[in-house]
Amino acid sequence: MPIAQALTQHDGLARLGVLLKESNRRMDLIKPCLPGALVRFVRPGPVDEEGWSLIAANAAVAAKLRHLHPRLEDLLKESGMQPSKVRIKVQQQ
Repeated sequence: MPIAQALTQHDGLARLGVLLKESNRRMDLIKPCLPGALVRFVRPGPVDEEGWSLIAANAAVAAKLRHLHPRLEDLLKESGMQPSKVRIKVQQQ
């Protein structure tokens, strides 16, 4: 069974598919705000009722994202995405 079909046939997986699309949509929105090659080191994380997580490849990338944090939240708020809170997490090895 193709993954897309499985996602639509199971309630829990369908919800997961919606959240995955929402996370990717948010990532597409903020990409232009990320300087230079930083995009390669940032992945979209989970979306929940409290906000959205960005996964940084390392602590240096996380530090740069924290500098951009207010602008990232403003972008989400301006585009009407709720909740607009952004969490920054370092990828665990």
